[in-house]
Amino acid sequence: MPICKLLVVDDDIEILNSIDIYLSNEGFEIFKATNGIEALEVLKKEDIHLIIMDIMMPKMDGIQTTLQIRKEKDIPIIMLTAKSEDTDMILGLNLGADDYITKPFNFLELIARVKSNIRRYMKYSNFKKAEDEIYINGLNLNMRTNEVYVNDDPVHLTPTEFKILELLMRNAGQIFSIEKIYENVWGEEFFESENTVAVHIRRIREKIEINPKQPFYLKVVWGVGYKIEK
Repeated sequence: MPICKLLVVDDDIEILNSIDIYLSNEGFEIFKATNGIEALEVLKKEDIHLIIMDIMMPKMDGIQTTLQIRKEKDIPIIMLTAKSEDTDMILGLNLGADDYITKPFNFLELIARVKSNIRRYMKYSNFKKAEDEIYINGLNLNMRTNEVYVNDDPVHLTPTEFKILELLMRNAGQIFSIEKIYENVWGEEFFESENTVAVHIRRIREKIEINPKQPFYLKVVWGVGYKIEK
């Protein structure tokens, strides 16, 4: 998965470190805090993409911290709750938390919840994790690392395929003729007999589409060219 920054807030050091290990292994960059005050300090310094936060903590609990965060930020918050804290969990959701998971929890479930909330946030807020990344409906292209992901799964493109996809994603919704794609990517004048672009387009579809014959991302506009749907 493309690198995202997660903030984990819990006064239980064992839980804090366990979550760190599991989510780091999934490719996330983890920041840790043991109470709400520490969490708010981290948020001042780092561009955090999702927060996992316990409700019951000293100094500033999860409810108060959520209230403070929602005054400025709209990033996803997953509450960690004990079964005895149902009322607090409901209050947390009402105050702006996005999801919750009950202790003790399965780490695979936590990982799934984290990925689901990040996908939803990116999709509906048109969120871009960095200027060198483009995200469109689950299709993520990172120009810094030359990585492509479809719904968190890595896709291996050749350098030319990557350049074509980058061109179309940077100009999502715009139709590019075969000639324009060739001239932009190869930097040469297009020859009428050149079918290189069509071959590369087909290969890209085979890699990023669930059903290349009915593409979701890379659409053809017959007689005109190709485009990436917004």
